[in-house]
Amino acid sequence: MELAIYNIKGEDTGRKAVLNDAVFAIDANEHAVYLDVKQYLANQRQGTHKSKQRNEVAGSTRKLKRQKGTGGARCGSIKSPLFPGGGRVFGPVPRDYSFKLNKKLKQLARRSALTYKAQAGAICVVEPISMDAPKTKSIVAMAEALKVADKKVLLVLPDSNVNLQLSCRNLPYVKAILASNVNTYEVMNASALVMVEGAENILNTMLA
Repeated sequence: MELAIYNIKGEDTGRKAVLNDAVFAIDANEHAVYLDVKQYLANQRQGTHKSKQRNEVAGSTRKLKRQKGTGGARCGSIKSPLFPGGGRVFGPVPRDYSFKLNKKLKQLARRSALTYKAQAGAICVVEPISMDAPKTKSIVAMAEALKVADKKVLLVLPDSNVNLQLSCRNLPYVKAILASNVNTYEVMNASALVMVEGAENILNTMLA
C-alpha cells in the first residue's frame, strides 16, 4: 500500500510512503483488539479502592438490646452492616487488575488496529517537521491544512522531537507518540493517524 506524503501546508510533495501489507492490510482480528485494549485500560487502574468491613469500623461491640422479647429483630453490635455507620458487606479491597497477554496476540492486535485505520482512510503521512522552538500555532495550522482539526489526532513520530512534542501538548485533540511506543488503545482511540515520514518504516519493521 502506498500513501502520498504531504508537507505541513497540506500540499502533495509527489513522493510516496510504502506501508507494508503484512502490517496495514491483514485480516483484522477484532477480538485481539478487544483483549489488548482491555489489558491497557486494566493496567491504568490503581486498584487502591478500600472500604471498611465490620471488624475494621471504629465503634463499640456492646450488644444493643437483649436477644429475645423486644418484638424486633435480634441485633449485636452497632458495627453491623444493617446500621448507619456500620461496616460494608463484601466491599472493595485493594487488588491488581493487570493480566497477561501473549506477545504474538498483542502484535496481532496492533496490526489489526492499523489495518482498521488504513481501511477507513484515516492515515496520512507528512514530511519531517523541524521546529526551532515549541509553537502550538504551527500544529494547529498543520491540522487545519490536513483537514484533521476537528478530529482526535495521533501524531506518530519516528524519533523524539522535544519541540514538536511540546507544541502538541497544549492541544486536547492531538497526542504525539513515538512509533516504537504505538499501542492498540491509542490507535483505536484516535480518529486520524498522522505519521511523520520515517515512522511508517519503524512500524513496518517492528510489526511485520
